[in-house]
Amino acid sequence: MPITNSRIKKIVNENQEFLSLLEELDRTGKMHKVRYKKRADFTVDEELLRKFRNYCKEHNINMSGIIENKIKEFLKENKK
Repeated sequence: MPITNSRIKKIVNENQEFLSLLEELDRTGKMHKVRYKKRADFTVDEELLRKFRNYCKEHNINMSGIIENKIKEFLKENKK
């Protein structure tokens, strides 16, 4: 399969995250993580949040990790 300009553009668009990583490596000489955590700002019932926070604190559990896993489960179950 010949490499055309449109194919190159498609490959670049599909791999922008990795290309940025390589640019950063070239610029700084350091390899950084491909995925970074992003702070989310959304509302949750105050009492529910309080109970969840207390439970996680008592059991030494990372709140963000649980939420990430539940989001992944939700997306997997609702994949179209």
